[in-house]
Amino acid sequence: MQHRRQQRKRALTWGPIGALVVLIVVIATVAGGGSKKKVNASDTSTTAAPGATAGPPKAAPLPAGEKITGDTPCPKADGTSPRTTSFAKAPPLCINPAKAYEAVFDTSEGTVSVNLDVKTTPGTANNFVVLSRYHYYDGTAIHRIDNTIDILQGGSPNTQDLSDPGPGYTIKDEGSNARHYTPGDLVMARSSGPDSGGAQFFFVAGPKASALDAQGTYVTYGKVSNGLDVVQKIEGLYQACAPGDPKCMGGAPSRVVTVKTVTIKES
Repeated sequence: MQHRRQQRKRALTWGPIGALVVLIVVIATVAGGGSKKKVNASDTSTTAAPGATAGPPKAAPLPAGEKITGDTPCPKADGTSPRTTSFAKAPPLCINPAKAYEAVFDTSEGTVSVNLDVKTTPGTANNFVVLSRYHYYDGTAIHRIDNTIDILQGGSPNTQDLSDPGPGYTIKDEGSNARHYTPGDLVMARSSGPDSGGAQFFFVAGPKASALDAQGTYVTYGKVSNGLDVVQKIEGLYQACAPGDPKCMGGAPSRVVTVKTVTIKES
């Protein structure tokens, strides 16, 4: 049981250094090395080598967006800011905590709407709003499913897998360590160390995520208001990783599941 708890504790992280693929995968779930394979942007998956056991299909990495080298300006609320995937600094506060924010995920399996928690986790919600308005998540895949803890993970445009280096910065963990993960939660993924989240997220699809409660480490910053059935449908597409695949942890969808856009509604 101790070994299993340790595995779950390491299950929801991402790593910024591709050269440490094997080491990071051992110590973190959402870690690994960057892929060196060149993939045409129009491709949607790769195939296993002859004789290998095929794992889930893999989405192609997305072309790089624009790069911001100085302070991060707040993106336009109307969604007209250019797609940007590289940032030198974490964003300033661009939301108004007195207002309500809803994130609408238009996925290839259906629409999921999430009410963002700008009261308890204003910094984490703000980070997600800023990245969404810069179209950071548009075209990204749900690259991981772990049906032992009922989660599905995404937010990796650069590699479309666990090895994604992130947006170029990390943010601080927010809120109390007393956390209770329930179906419909939208949660920040991070590495095994504190204050290491940047962009990757995971949805809680079912009750098995309560196994994470004792850890109190992953920041919940939203709740699904509509489309939990879509989240659970995606979890139902689970396919185990190919043996020995260092960029796959647990499993992934049996067909490529894409977050086509994330739209932020402010009221």
